[in-house]
Amino acid sequence: MDTRQAVHYEHAEALGATDLRRHFVIDRMFAPGSLEATYTHYDRMMVAGVMPTSSSLRFGPEHSASVGANFLLERRELGLINIGGPGRIVADGSAYDIGFQDGLYLSMGTKEIVFESLDQGNPAKFYVNTCPAHAALPSRRIAREEAIANALGDAVTANKRKLYQYLHPKVLPTCQLLMGLTRLETGSVWNTMPAHTHDRRMEAYLYFELPEDAFVVHLMGRPNATRHLIMRNEQAVLSPPWSIHCGAGTGAYAFIWSMAGDNQLFTDMDMVAMRDVL
Repeated sequence: MDTRQAVHYEHAEALGATDLRRHFVIDRMFAPGSLEATYTHYDRMMVAGVMPTSSSLRFGPEHSASVGANFLLERRELGLINIGGPGRIVADGSAYDIGFQDGLYLSMGTKEIVFESLDQGNPAKFYVNTCPAHAALPSRRIAREEAIANALGDAVTANKRKLYQYLHPKVLPTCQLLMGLTRLETGSVWNTMPAHTHDRRMEAYLYFELPEDAFVVHLMGRPNATRHLIMRNEQAVLSPPWSIHCGAGTGAYAFIWSMAGDNQLFTDMDMVAMRDVL
């Protein structure tokens, strides 16, 4: 378990590259046979990477202790997307087979969560987000074909992409957690255009499908005082509500986004004119 405190933008603007990474970047999300978890004070979001190999993995007492509960989802909900090989989740005795880019939502009140890989040579990589909840809603697997697909952007502005909404009110009810996956098309590199903020919600990103020698320049900070973070394959970044949302890669890539906060309106964004970005 790692814990990240909330950072005021005035503090962030005084930090150098190393300290910015220490506060906002999760360098290692997946390790074979390990469950890597980070608890954040941004809307109490917990971010985890689970990569079971020869044996199953599960959340332990250290995770429930970090949220002050008898078990992790006593007062929380959980969402995940698998970016690895075929896997299985057993939640309170119910088994869910989760293939590549399938998702899963688990209800508040779920006590026992077991993560398994079905092929040790190609282990699952479960990217997990969990945040506070106020009601017990039905748990459900979301096949990749069930996610809402949105074609966005334009090749002219190098941001042509497909955005897939997994945990979204039009797919299934959740208390506050939103999750989805975006994949850029060949020749496009910008993950959004124009940039935006949403002061009422935090966001986390997991970048993946990046070659070893590639990276994403993730822009953060207030629109008039931006900073940058170099993001490699399968690294995650925390985006505070006051921060700009924008970035570009050395080539096409994919990323999973997740949000928690005051509402579930995907369109609740404050757009930033490109001339105002400094």
